[in-house]
Amino acid sequence: MQIHPPTGAASTPPITLAPTPAVLAGRRIGILDNRKPNAGILLTRLAERLAARTGAEVALVETKNAAIPCEDQVLGRLVEEVELVLTGTAD
Repeated sequence: MQIHPPTGAASTPPITLAPTPAVLAGRRIGILDNRKPNAGILLTRLAERLAARTGAEVALVETKNAAIPCEDQVLGRLVEEVELVLTGTAD
């Protein structure tokens, strides 16, 4: 048996963000509400203000249970119908 000491260097994998569109005018915004308290209100107001400032439109609102991964069907609709998705947690 070989024992490896836990003193090695720790690292985190690099995170790659999705590219951000340079212009949001004419783009469709989607909301993925996780049903946590106030999440829907926060995301809807944020999306509406973003749309008003940029010329985008709020085109789709989907919900999911915060305790489980998003269903493939919901993700598929977001991919097909919008260019930008707002999601997050609010407690």
